[in-house]
Amino acid sequence: MGAVVADDGPSGVKAPDGGWGWAVLFGCFIITGFSYAFPKAVSVFFKELIREFGIGYSDTAWISSILLAMLYGTGPLCSVCVNRFGCRPVMLVGGLFASMGMVIASFCTSIVQIYLTAGVITGLGLALNFQPSLIMLNRYFDKRRPLANGLSAAGSPVFLCALSPLGQILQHEYGWRGGFLILGGMLLNCCVCGALMRPLEPPKKSEATKEPAEKKVKKKLLDFSVFKDGGFVIYTLAASIMVLGLFVPPVFVVSYAKDLGYQDTKAAFLLTILGFIDIFARPICGMVAGLKWVRPRCVYLFSFAMIFNGFTDLMGSMSVDYGGLVVFCIFFGISYGMVGALQFEVLMAIVGTQKFSSAIGLVLLAEAMAVLIGPPSAGKLLDATGRYMFVFITAGIEVTTSALVLALGNFFCIKKKSEEPHTKEEAAEREELNKFEDKTPEDAKVDSIEVEQFLKDEPEKNGEVVTNPETCV
Repeated sequence: MGAVVADDGPSGVKAPDGGWGWAVLFGCFIITGFSYAFPKAVSVFFKELIREFGIGYSDTAWISSILLAMLYGTGPLCSVCVNRFGCRPVMLVGGLFASMGMVIASFCTSIVQIYLTAGVITGLGLALNFQPSLIMLNRYFDKRRPLANGLSAAGSPVFLCALSPLGQILQHEYGWRGGFLILGGMLLNCCVCGALMRPLEPPKKSEATKEPAEKKVKKKLLDFSVFKDGGFVIYTLAASIMVLGLFVPPVFVVSYAKDLGYQDTKAAFLLTILGFIDIFARPICGMVAGLKWVRPRCVYLFSFAMIFNGFTDLMGSMSVDYGGLVVFCIFFGISYGMVGALQFEVLMAIVGTQKFSSAIGLVLLAEAMAVLIGPPSAGKLLDATGRYMFVFITAGIEVTTSALVLALGNFFCIKKKSEEPHTKEEAAEREELNKFEDKTPEDAKVDSIEVEQFLKDEPEKNGEVVTNPETCV
């Protein structure tokens, strides 16, 4: 992508784990709430749009799908913008885009125009806020990062609890056009959150260190070297499969209840229940993930969360009344909260702070196509069968499959690769580490001359930290 002066976190700055970081966390809480809850909250307007434009379920589902696809698919663009201009300016522009899209959508006369405004423009604005906020959170927190991720992720259910009934009230009082206009005004708060993202100041350097600092190698706008990490590849594959079905149940559960004959407000209350449970699930899961014994194995906790979510979808497919849907929303809220609290914590653990801005953009891009086809394909399945059972079963199978890919890929591929060095260089590096620890075996096959030559040829590899195989993904 070309080399420029990048907005990278200063390598010499230790994460504060507090201080102004709590203000950054608050901004991330708001941004995450709008980014993830908004595509689900607009589903309360779907029935009104179907009646006005004479369209089907799959047509309205494209609105939520495009919003999520823009949130995910523009990941590399967001990474480039952040590395070029910094987090704060990108978020301020994103807030204006998010608001402008919904305001223009309130004047649309066709569903295609709504796709372009509420879908593309608003989705781009949310993306330009969401990714930079996560990058800043990763820079401000280290030891407390799992807890910080859990608390910021709690913004999604909190906003879902608020936006879903608010959308019903706005639709009843002002219609879908008035509702879109008011929601557009609310999205301007993203600009306020962007203003909170104060960059970390690098440490003051002495005269002896100023000259080397000026010769620092410039960083590329988008770092593709993360694909050399097997853990990152497996994570990306599993996450792409997961998002095929992860967002389907929240989009369709309200319409499911309405088709069973329940009132609109009662149907929308299901999302409030889901969100209320999710509020507590995310920070609690973040605290559990931060425990000394759990944190090195958080990838398996993440896999369990996905299996739990998929199994909940399968059980929810058998719901035939409002009580069954309430039970489904309770368990879905728990599992969905666990997934939300862990997904980016696991990614941060894989790639680290320096490469996270590029890694998250590439991961979101890989997930974009799955997000784009997930809800619309579920809508097509609903239009063809007329039964929500098949929609929920399909979503459950997809999420469960992703969990198996992540857990088995980590256990059999990454762990085995970490335990068994396959190259001469790996063996030499391990031999040198043993030498430093005075544990060199008598039958070592690599002599000290060979090791010294290896270290001389590739000094940049000397001093790498030995990673725990359990945290490779």
